[in-house]
Amino acid sequence: MPSWPSQLECLHRNCTWEETNDTISKADPSPPPLNYYSIPLLTAITVACTLLFLIGVAGNVMTILVVSKYRDMRTTTNLYLCSMAVSDLLISLCMPLDLYRMWRYRPWRFGDALCKLFQFVSESSTYSTILSITALSVERYLAICFPLRAKALVTKRRVRALICLLWTVSLLSAGPVFVMVGVEQDTMGPLNFSSWMNETNLFLETEDTRECKMTHYAVQSGLMGAMVWLSSVFFFMPVFCLTVLYSLIGRRLWQRHRETNMSSRVSHRDKSNRLTIKMLGKFPERANYAKILKFLDD
Repeated sequence: MPSWPSQLECLHRNCTWEETNDTISKADPSPPPLNYYSIPLLTAITVACTLLFLIGVAGNVMTILVVSKYRDMRTTTNLYLCSMAVSDLLISLCMPLDLYRMWRYRPWRFGDALCKLFQFVSESSTYSTILSITALSVERYLAICFPLRAKALVTKRRVRALICLLWTVSLLSAGPVFVMVGVEQDTMGPLNFSSWMNETNLFLETEDTRECKMTHYAVQSGLMGAMVWLSSVFFFMPVFCLTVLYSLIGRRLWQRHRETNMSSRVSHRDKSNRLTIKMLGKFPERANYAKILKFLDD
């Protein structure tokens, strides 16, 4: 890292243009990198994210419009899908800012409020999607394993109330993001001096190192660690629930398949038995008919 003279040092020592210029010329003049990834990788990521952005915005907007416009499409399952479409749409709208940070992580020129807001929206939308998928899986489990009970429990009114509750939990869970994330100066970075002299003053211009990142308070207070645990819970608990629920659903469907095959075999066997009984029932008649024919022949 180049050892630039500090602003106070220069002012106290009364630096001249020659001294400052000589210090800068001996140091590494290359500016610090503005991104962490190579240009080819960034280009590939940008192309992929652009396609995902276009498809995500178009598809989710169409889903929301169809479910909201047509009454017959407002089933309980489609209500969950509409909620997930809203959260996915919000995540897609935050994608351009994420790409901007990948291409140029400093300086952040959109202010502290937007830095906090788009991170909060992305985090809360992710939580909402996870919770909606879990709730939809529970509904499918009830509908398949307990169909009669599901008709009484799963109603549109209850599903709407549950979706509102899930969004409330998601927003509250993502609330600490407003404290965790913010615009801060990178005080550890090098100073990029452009110095010149006029007749009486020395002007020093430093590089703009504002970044939208995790705040020092979040790291030092342990808030970041708590949010990591919370994010882990939001990931592993739904995965566990989905694994258990779909295992039970698969088991139930397999049992139904076996019951269906067994009932079809029983039905086929009963049909064969009925045919046999009919044939046996006809036997006395045919035997008597044969006796009559034999008697007539005699």
